[in-house]
Parts: sequence; structure tokens; C-alpha cells
Amino acid sequence: MSLWKLKRPIHVTCARAITPFLRQELLALGFPVFSETAAAVETEGTLWDSVRLNLHLRTGHHVLYLLGEFRARDADALYRSLSGLPWENYMPAGGYFSVASSVQNPTIRDSRYANVRCKDAVVDRIRQKTGSRPDAGSSQREAVLYLFWKDDLCRIYVDTSGEPLSRRGYRKIPLKAPMQETLAAAVVMATGWDGRGPFVNPMCGSGTIAIEAALIALNRAPGLLRDNFGFMHLLGFDEAGYRLIREKARRASKKFSPGRIIASDISPDAVNASRRNAATAGVEKILEFAPCDFSQTPVPAEEGGVVVFNPEYGERLGERKKLEGVYEAIGDFFKKKCQGYRGYIFTGNLDLAKKVGLRTRRRTPFFNSNIECRLLEYELYAGSRKQRTPRPDAPS
Repeated sequence: MSLWKLKRPIHVTCARAITPFLRQELLALGFPVFSETAAAVETEGTLWDSVRLNLHLRTGHHVLYLLGEFRARDADALYRSLSGLPWENYMPAGGYFSVASSVQNPTIRDSRYANVRCKDAVVDRIRQKTGSRPDAGSSQREAVLYLFWKDDLCRIYVDTSGEPLSRRGYRKIPLKAPMQETLAAAVVMATGWDGRGPFVNPMCGSGTIAIEAALIALNRAPGLLRDNFGFMHLLGFDEAGYRLIREKARRASKKFSPGRIIASDISPDAVNASRRNAATAGVEKILEFAPCDFSQTPVPAEEGGVVVFNPEYGERLGERKKLEGVYEAIGDFFKKKCQGYRGYIFTGNLDLAKKVGLRTRRRTPFFNSNIECRLLEYELYAGSRKQRTPRPDAPS
């Protein structure tokens, strides 16, 4: 049977603390969830299922399809076991591949050595069977293998994503310290916003949060923005079959968002970058941009909306002192202009968040790179608590 039709374990990685949202996505796509860790969810499917996951997942980083599992005490045993797999059926002899890994083995001091032994096994096997050999290097633009090796347990995967899925391809102008696309998608999902009602994003920066909100509102598969995945460089890849899967995903997209999406920034450069990034993503027609101080951001006069801030959180004491006034002003903005909304602040500094002056309803943990952060939720009552708009359920 063709490798493309074999149902095997699929390991989907993500940023730390995003697994509840990745799990939610997998279940919505009809995939089972067998286990999850702090940064991955385990499911199963065929290579063609991996193609669908690469197109549709908003919060996943890599879709890893299991090729083999075995025990290896040292690098020689690793080489022997890997040499026994039919690599000539997986990758073209004249192709190119790279190896990434997670290695915790007492005989290996540098994971790069394990990667080299893995490359040697694959190259030697293909050369022995075909008379030709593939090239190997560090680029993830073609076929990518992923080696997991802990103690003597080895799993070898093909990384069907290649480059991380967070690289959507629309952020041509990233500006300073942009939020990763997959994290931004998880933040939008955590608010429970489903495209109905307004979505307001002051301090929008390069527009990542607003663009991810637009993709969610339009039910547009984020992978449609990419033209290259790791699975495209495997033997048996069927271009016509792939076009059918893409077309099905494209037909599921909506043309219009029922809710308004408003993004503002005091920097004209940021607003310009956001517009251009939104245009590249194909969502500029449903986004409204406002070049203004966040306190002047237009907020539609209707209840049930969402307003999301991603302010700076300062790494040095002097920066933090200056930001105290910013957080206080965000609290004033919430109280004066956002009644009936759910307000959110994504921050890595809970001391600064105290300056907002409002009680948080929920604190959802996230990591922005290695910085532990929280998405703080504030319910901003329009009248009495008895009249408040209920918040949609979202994982936390």
C-alpha cells in the first residue's frame, strides 16, 4: 500500500500552552485526540490527512507523520535502524532533505551529531538501492525529517509542514517584536469571538491579531496563503489531488465578515504595514484601519464585541515606569468607551496590568517565545450585572 494511504500516528506541535486551542481545532476537523503535552497534540491519519491539517490548522507549528519507531542505545544503533527503513520509497534519489531533532540520550553530547548520523543512514540507503543520492543540508524548503530520541526510544517522522506553519507568508513588514501568527490566532480563539459582533484591536502594530481575526471570521484556511510545504517533496505527491483539497478549502471560505474588524495604531508606519500585510493575506477589504492614539479608536456602539490590546510590557525598569501610564489609560478606555464589550490585554507583566484598575474575569496562560504571559479578560458591563451579555465558551 502507498505510504500516502497508510493511517499512522501524527504528532502536531505548537507553542507552549496553546494545546487546548490546537486540540479544539483537531476535533473540529474530525480528527481524534489521543494525548497532549505542553506543546503538542497526538492524533492519527494518512499523509493526505496531514495535507489537510497543514492547510487548516491555525495554531499548529509542525505536522509530523510517523515513519518508524525503534530502540537505539547509541548513534551506531540509530544508524542501523534508520538504514532499515525504505527511504527509496519516501524521497526522490535526486532530491534534497534536512533533519531536525529533539535528542536526550546520554551518549550524545550534541544533537547535530545525531542529525548527521540520520542523514548518513538515509543517503546511504537510497544510494545503495538506486545508485543515486539525495543532497542534505539545513534548509527546510524541501523534504524535512524529524528525529525524536529520548534515552533509547527513537521515533522518526517526516515533517509534512517543512517550514513552521506560523510562517503564513503575509507578514511582509513585521515591525518591532511582532506576535507570531499562530499565537495571535490562539489569542483570538481564547476570546471566544466567532466573527459576529465587532472586533477592535488598538495598538495593532503590524496587524497580526486583526489579520488572524479576519481569517477566522472568513473561515479561510491559513495554509492557502502558502505555496510550499514539506509534503510536496515526497515521492507519490499528487499535484492534482492536492489542488482538489485546496479548492475544497477555498470554497469553504466566506467573502464577507458579519462583524466589523477595526485596527488602530498611533504610528502611520504601523497602519501602513498593517494594510499591506492585510492585502497580502487577502483580507484588506474587511478590515478598517484608523491612524490614531488608542484612546481615539472607534468602538461601534453595540454590545457583545471584543477589544484586544497587546501593549508593550517592558524589559527594563525605566520602560516599566513609562508604561504604567499606558496601562492606566487602557483601563480608562475600557471604562469609558467599551461598555458591553469583553476587554482583553495580552501581557507578560502582571504588575503593569494592575494599573488597569479593573478586576480580571479570566487569566489564560500563554508563552510569547520564552516569556510567560497572560491574556487577561475584563467584562465591561453596560448596565447592571444582571443585564450583561454572556461570554461564549472558550478553552482556558
